[in-house]
Amino acid sequence: MARKIYDVKPPKVAKKVEKQIKQFLAEEKPVTIKRTKRPTVSAYTPMPVEAKKHFFKKPLFIACAVVVIIVAVVLFIKLPKADIKIWPKVDSLSFKQTLSADKAVTAVDAEKAIIPAYYFEQEQSGSQEFLATGSASDAGKATGTIIIYNKADPVTSIALKAGTHFLSDSGKYFVTLEKVTVPAGKKSGGKVTPGSVEAKVEAAEGGAGYNIAPAKFSIPKLSGSNFYYTTYAESTKEMTGGFDGKIKKVTADDITSAEDAVVKKITEEAVLAIKSKISQEYILLDDAVNSETLSATSSLEAGAVAEKFTEGVKVKVSALAFKKADTENFVKNYILSQAPEGKNVLESSLDVKYSVKLVDLKTGKMSIDLDFSSGVYQNININSLSLLLTGRNPSQIQETIKNNLGDGVTKTEVKLWPFWVKKVPNNQKAIKVELKFE
Repeated sequence: MARKIYDVKPPKVAKKVEKQIKQFLAEEKPVTIKRTKRPTVSAYTPMPVEAKKHFFKKPLFIACAVVVIIVAVVLFIKLPKADIKIWPKVDSLSFKQTLSADKAVTAVDAEKAIIPAYYFEQEQSGSQEFLATGSASDAGKATGTIIIYNKADPVTSIALKAGTHFLSDSGKYFVTLEKVTVPAGKKSGGKVTPGSVEAKVEAAEGGAGYNIAPAKFSIPKLSGSNFYYTTYAESTKEMTGGFDGKIKKVTADDITSAEDAVVKKITEEAVLAIKSKISQEYILLDDAVNSETLSATSSLEAGAVAEKFTEGVKVKVSALAFKKADTENFVKNYILSQAPEGKNVLESSLDVKYSVKLVDLKTGKMSIDLDFSSGVYQNININSLSLLLTGRNPSQIQETIKNNLGDGVTKTEVKLWPFWVKKVPNNQKAIKVELKFE
């Protein structure tokens, strides 16, 4: 049915609507509308500071509380940790073994006890200046006269060549300046009166120390013959003319001593040069080093007058070395082969002493005596052990370790963190098991 539309409501309808409006107004509470002026910019009053504080305080407090709760939950889950320290029982083992090193070998052969050897060579030259110690001139030699006696029995004359040495009772040498024939003695009954002759002598060296007082002399070169005891000399006056010269000369002993000193010095430098070329992984023993003097030259010959001279040498040093890691690997494997099954070598306690038994630098081979020792302890699988300890309290941890490792452990220490944690976390990553050997 079509809806009717009125331009002007009929009287009945208008009354009905009026009645409904009155009824609605009677039920509703009166509303008072207060008119205010429209605020202008100049009349705006800002919110008080206290009002602002209260306005932001409540949401901020709620946000902080939420953050604290979240952090506390995360820390409670993530913070728990367990530090477990275990002191394994360590037994000490000592051994002696001979090991061969060969430069022809390229790898360690544990069964044959052979390791690679490495050959090194270094040529080094050097020189050094030395002071001459000899006297430069014989002008300062003391001279004098001695009486030579011949008391040989049976009686016979004795001929002494020029330059025959006579030794004074004070230890000074003098030599005859010309050939001397000492006449035979005269024998009467059982007594021999010695024959005698005077001879000019000169001190063997220069210096005022040879101006000696009257003395008795023997002839050293007659030692071992009968004439040593029957031929002798004496002086009745002091020797004179000896004085100390200021100029020096090079002696044969000077050159020999200088050569020895320079060879020693340059050899040491050559050895250091070899050691500087090789890294610390190599072991170079003193007895595996050989030095050879290739040349030695002196700036002056023996007898030359000079205050100083220079000695130069050239040496060649050859050496055999071996790697420390090779010997230690051999030693560790040897210890494990002799130790009870299930043992590990405590590397920090490994002590190896080396000494060369034999060395042949030409063939590149040497024999080494090893004297070594180390601590060994029971093998402990930290990963498997940490799985067994998850969720356990300290007393249960001690019991678990004892049941699994027995007397292989001397001490165990458990620390749980933070303070509220009473058991080991179930998360294996939060468990730290550490072996201690202090």
